[in-house]
Amino acid sequence: MRIRISPINRWLEPLCTLVVFGAIVRAIVYFYQNDHFPQPFFYEPFDTWMDWFNPAAWAYERGAYDSWGSIYPPLSFVFLRIFSLSTCYRSASGYVARDCDWVGLATLHGIFLLNVVLLWFTFRKVDRKTATWRALSLGFSLPALFGLERGNLIVVCFTCVILGFGPLLKSARLRWIAAGMAINFKQYIIAALFSQLLRRRWRWFEGALIATIVIYLVTFALMNDGSVIQIYNNIADSSGLYQAITFLDLWYAATYKPLMSLVDGQAWVISSVVGSRGMDLLAFWLPAVHYSILGSIGVAVIAAWLRPEVVPIHRLTFFAFATAMLVSEPGGYSETLLLFFVFLERWRGFARAWSIFAGYILCMPFDIILDRVAATVQESYLAGHQTFFDYYVTVGPFVRPGLVLSIVLAMSCATIRDVWVDVRAEGWQRRWRFRRDAAVLPRIRPPIFKAPQ
Repeated sequence: MRIRISPINRWLEPLCTLVVFGAIVRAIVYFYQNDHFPQPFFYEPFDTWMDWFNPAAWAYERGAYDSWGSIYPPLSFVFLRIFSLSTCYRSASGYVARDCDWVGLATLHGIFLLNVVLLWFTFRKVDRKTATWRALSLGFSLPALFGLERGNLIVVCFTCVILGFGPLLKSARLRWIAAGMAINFKQYIIAALFSQLLRRRWRWFEGALIATIVIYLVTFALMNDGSVIQIYNNIADSSGLYQAITFLDLWYAATYKPLMSLVDGQAWVISSVVGSRGMDLLAFWLPAVHYSILGSIGVAVIAAWLRPEVVPIHRLTFFAFATAMLVSEPGGYSETLLLFFVFLERWRGFARAWSIFAGYILCMPFDIILDRVAATVQESYLAGHQTFFDYYVTVGPFVRPGLVLSIVLAMSCATIRDVWVDVRAEGWQRRWRFRRDAAVLPRIRPPIFKAPQ
């Protein structure tokens, strides 16, 4: 029996959008009452925007890769140097420059608002009825606002992902450049290039890869720092040092990797909450579920390789981002990239409907408190004075990674089912009959044949 869910879509997506903006209003009211934003916004209120100004300070100084140990290619520093006031960085301190560099702040917030506009134009190519709700919900979602509060370059990278991997740009060369810039901002995005190979788009893969290398070489020459060896060594050092030790490491994670690390290395932190029996269950089931979901991506990718014309390219790119996220744990704000491809899906079938609904839940910027842990005095930058900051154990760190995994599993099951239906109808013989998809593929005009004279 087929479940009809299209009527639900008429009111569910607007309702979810209202919840997102209601949570934003609630966060603003909470700030005026407590002089800091509530959980799950960042737990150090004095560190607002410092993911932008700390690297901007190193853009004017030598040692970004030697002393500071940066893991990102030189494009980040070149970009921040262009969109900043050099006079604000004479003291080489990002905290001092934050009060001075209005160009950097205007650029950060301007690009954030630009992303909302680009999302609206992109989603209109998929479904005009839902474009507004999805653009507003994702543009002002928790991962997007968390990245804005941190001042993280994921805000700029998201612009490049929309242009490079979305259907908005028609020029392949411009999309290659945007994809190359996205990879030079966040290296794990390079996984998205390999999704093109599943559709046998060899030229697209080569063009984007060449654009990535050229952008790196140009910015490396401008920066005169950040060799491949330096970046590789810094990535190896930072990955080797990663170990969750407190509940703060679970504050806003995209996967269960921090929780698994906490269970393995600091079991007493979790056992005091869930007990020894709960610890045993977590130690077994967390890795089992995590790697099972990765396995489902592998099966879906194999299915897509057998029938590439059945699976839209945005879903293959989704699998690439999901794999990179589950392997590396890039942080909660990286969910913005994943949800972008989820919202390119149509409200059709249970798996897609659940993925879209779970995506809306991940967009909601609020949390449910379970228990109060501690209170401390923190310096609030936006308030301009000290304030009491209460730390809570909340539902989010345990539920949000589960929702991400459920979306990945649902998309994998939808892909496997689509391929199986096509195989049953057409047999195992491969037929290259790419269907027109308004969200991904351009309109293909039939050839015009002239009658023989």
